[in-house]
Amino acid sequence: MCGIFAYLNFLTPKTRREVLEMLIAGLERLEYRGYDSAGVGIDSADSVVLIKRKGKVAELRKSAFDPDVTGLDYDESLNNTVGIAHTRWATHGEPSEKNCHPHRSDESNRFIVVHNGIITNYNDIKEFLVKQGYVFESETDTEVMAKMIEHLHEKNPHAPFRQLVELLIQQLEGAFACAFKSRMFPGEIVCTRRGSPLLVGIKTANDDLATDSIPIQFSLDEDRRGPAAADNETSEQPQRKRSTGRTVFRVDSGAGSTSEISPSKPGDAVEYFFASDASAIIEHTNKVIYLEDEDVASVKNGVLSIHRLGNDGNTPTDREVTTLKMKLQQIMKGDYEYFMQKEIFEQPESITRTMAGRVPLEGYNVTLGGIKDFIPEIKRCRRLLLIGCGTSYNSALATRQLLEELTQLPVMLDLASDFLDRTTPIFRDDVCFFISQSGETADTLNALRHCKNRGALTVGITNTVGSTISRETHCGVHINAGPEIGVASTKAYTSQILCLTMFALVMAEDRISFQPRRREIIDGLRTLNALVKEVLKEDQKIYKIAEKLHKAKSLLVMGRGFNYATCMEGALKIKELTYVHCEGIQSGELKHGPLALVDEEIPIIQVVVRDRVYEKCLNALEQIKSRKGQPILICEKGDERTISFVPKHGQYIEVPKTVDALQGILTVIPMQLLSYHMAVLRGCNVDQPRNLAKSVTVE
Repeated sequence: MCGIFAYLNFLTPKTRREVLEMLIAGLERLEYRGYDSAGVGIDSADSVVLIKRKGKVAELRKSAFDPDVTGLDYDESLNNTVGIAHTRWATHGEPSEKNCHPHRSDESNRFIVVHNGIITNYNDIKEFLVKQGYVFESETDTEVMAKMIEHLHEKNPHAPFRQLVELLIQQLEGAFACAFKSRMFPGEIVCTRRGSPLLVGIKTANDDLATDSIPIQFSLDEDRRGPAAADNETSEQPQRKRSTGRTVFRVDSGAGSTSEISPSKPGDAVEYFFASDASAIIEHTNKVIYLEDEDVASVKNGVLSIHRLGNDGNTPTDREVTTLKMKLQQIMKGDYEYFMQKEIFEQPESITRTMAGRVPLEGYNVTLGGIKDFIPEIKRCRRLLLIGCGTSYNSALATRQLLEELTQLPVMLDLASDFLDRTTPIFRDDVCFFISQSGETADTLNALRHCKNRGALTVGITNTVGSTISRETHCGVHINAGPEIGVASTKAYTSQILCLTMFALVMAEDRISFQPRRREIIDGLRTLNALVKEVLKEDQKIYKIAEKLHKAKSLLVMGRGFNYATCMEGALKIKELTYVHCEGIQSGELKHGPLALVDEEIPIIQVVVRDRVYEKCLNALEQIKSRKGQPILICEKGDERTISFVPKHGQYIEVPKTVDALQGILTVIPMQLLSYHMAVLRGCNVDQPRNLAKSVTVE
């Protein structure tokens, strides 16, 4: 949640207007993450100006370019300046200008900070700072960071900016990604992260970097109290609890001790971009560095250096410069009205990308390069655990039956938050899959670390190269769905199903008895692109159904077998987008309670396809009809028997027939379109539903 975007130019003259435009455009790229207020901090002629507004970035844009509001000279050329910007999703304190980021240390804005995440011990730090005479302006946890770094500067007046940040983060508990700017250190920026994503983009004049990696500087000090520890540090200063098990060392700041490698030749012009998401950077550069937890990245005189407070022995000694494969047009709406609409209609291409190089055009050997070396170990495991949240959990639900069938292993499904609440027993011969579109979901990450600490093999299923889950798991599969901007996931869901399906096919490759089943599914995968296109042609018919349903106060979605996940995911989409109560029901459970809800008033959507539970689904349909229910059916093309159950003037959506294990991909698309059209008809913000964020990085 929230979004960070920061910019630094060195020997690359920019007007203040250009810098402000860059900052605000960066925030606009991050709007999809969810937020309620936005702000920027930028240099004026002799100070630092903060511009903060409640509401959308558009409100911030109006104020930022109004000289009567800011007093800025927009045409002044800046040769080495820093700007930081932020979109906030409220956790501590209501949405308001006083709670909006950046937060400041004092009225003269000596230090300012933007922050994603939650500081869990902020009350302790705040209490300490209040005793020192600091006055707080907001209700946020972030403000303690700005004031604490000011306090550290007073105690360590000769400490470099980077070391002040290192001192600060040793006092913090919780999750954070931060960017710091200071009047005391003009032309410098310091960024750090723990538990929230942050990356650095690098742009040189000819995009020819002098190095493809930045070495890490590790501290060396036996007292392990942190860098630049002051002799006059008081016993009152709040101490960070040592419950994390991390080793913390002091940085030796003597001459020649830092590993500062310029990404270009000394004295060359360079620009740096810091963001919580690559989508904010891609229009400027495709050269990025993904920071790891506890990294402290600093830019001074155009030189980037990365430091850490300790090395656990498993941390790489450098950070690789990665070339993004994302294209700018992928994060643009094009001719579509909403990102979600675009992403639904991109599914023929996204599923093709997911299978590219993995499912052959001929033959039946499926290849998943990211887990290839671990397959023998996975085949010896005791059980498979699939762990995710929301839509990612539903993708696990959609593939559980096939995984059990082709692996002959027990497959456990868990919501990541509940998994941790139960402190689930994990064994060394377990294989745990962590499914997350962003790769940064806080609950899923915490579950990953729980399993990894207990010796299980961990596998990531993500859509984001360089994400925390992709880096911390032992192996994994990138779903290759392409950037997904709409908060409500669509193409990532179908691609997650495909990745787990391909994993099941790989696991059964050497089982002779499963070969006919494998060939049937692989043949179905090869035709899936064309079948998805057929389903999308039903858009206008689905829109007419939405016209009748969009005023409903409650809906039921029913199905079973491979299509139970479609009901859960379809109900989730309707709730997310339309704010209408919707419940996904396993048809077999109808008589165990939900049947009491059925009457002629409540809209009921039922998925009925001709698979092994077809007759059971028809039985549920009979029960609904006998109680005057008015079902809307999602069924196979040409299935006259099922269509005969539709009431006179009733409605139904036909989808092509495919192999049962893949049918859920085709039946979920009508639910995606239905929820989209209902939301538009209800006047809802389709891409940014209220109270929700794309990447849920707080617990």
